[in-house]
Amino acid sequence: MIPIDHMQFAGIVLTSGLTMMLAFMLPQWQSNSKVFSRSRWLMTAGTVLLPIQFLLQYTLHFRQMGVTQAVMVNLLFFIPSACLISLAVMNLLRQGRIMKRDWAVGIVTYLLAVTALLTAAIAEDQPLLNDTPEMRTAELISAVLYLLMQAYYSGLNALELKRLKRALEGYYDQDKGEILNWMTISVTLLGLSGLMAPIAIFWSNGWLLAYSMTLFFTIFYCVISFYSYGVDHARQKELNDAEESAEEAGLNEGTDSSTMDEKDLRYIEKAIKQWTAKGGHLKNGINMAQVVKEIGVPRYQLTQWLKHTEWELFNPWLTHLRLEEAKRLMKEHPDWNNDTIAENCGFSSRSYFQTIFKKQTGMTPAQFIETQ
Repeated sequence: MIPIDHMQFAGIVLTSGLTMMLAFMLPQWQSNSKVFSRSRWLMTAGTVLLPIQFLLQYTLHFRQMGVTQAVMVNLLFFIPSACLISLAVMNLLRQGRIMKRDWAVGIVTYLLAVTALLTAAIAEDQPLLNDTPEMRTAELISAVLYLLMQAYYSGLNALELKRLKRALEGYYDQDKGEILNWMTISVTLLGLSGLMAPIAIFWSNGWLLAYSMTLFFTIFYCVISFYSYGVDHARQKELNDAEESAEEAGLNEGTDSSTMDEKDLRYIEKAIKQWTAKGGHLKNGINMAQVVKEIGVPRYQLTQWLKHTEWELFNPWLTHLRLEEAKRLMKEHPDWNNDTIAENCGFSSRSYFQTIFKKQTGMTPAQFIETQ
């Protein structure tokens, strides 16, 4: 079993290094991005609390004094740290639009936890770090509050991820879900750490070790992934473009959808047929902005037209068109390999084409050819 003081020292070193990375090692040009800069300092504020917590545990030996003392310090630092890191992710997902109630949830949770702990100490006229039944109850209440707070943030962030995924599908011709993968994993890990907290922080052996390792990995993954995202200007631009497109379509949705009568739908249908007849849908790397320019219709109208189809979004619709072309080519040229088919149908790679084809048809390209 790894000694407690070794784990605490490792926590000091790891979290201090991550905090320094966030504070001093991101590119200078990122300071021009208000959204990213705000998320950066929120996450930095969240991580800077952790080496302080580990340092107190390591130097004052709270864990050796007893469970109550260690739990007290854990809760006083973990709650605001988890709140700030969750808000940092939320700030990115919402492009800087954090609601006052989202701040209030974290602040109120922390105040209630501190109040419960102080009340338990005052009620028994005991020093704050004394191990009493009342203090144990107060700490359990605080841990449950921590869990509920983290569940709230994780739930909201999960909804935002779902919205952004639709925005990406509505703008790009290829699957861009990998842009959101790190955020999805971060939200999941933060939720898991909150779920484990009420049980793990009261144990001193296996559960504590499991929780500590989960927490270390969660913080490490969130910070490193956030840093990688921060230095990848291309990924940020892709996400921002998709969200701006979704917002533009949404702003027009309420006022212009009513004007999409049969005449408008037929006009767009005709324009799309002319565009596909020229092979416009077979160009690799196109997006919604390029398509509406080539077709000659406003973006919100194409968005509304798509909602009248079974595919609803740009990416599924374009993928359908390309797969139909791929099927046609495989029937006419069964000797063509998958690289050639993918290249002629606008797919970014052979592997992506094979994955999408299997997902949509339930068979591989080779199996499809055999059935013809």
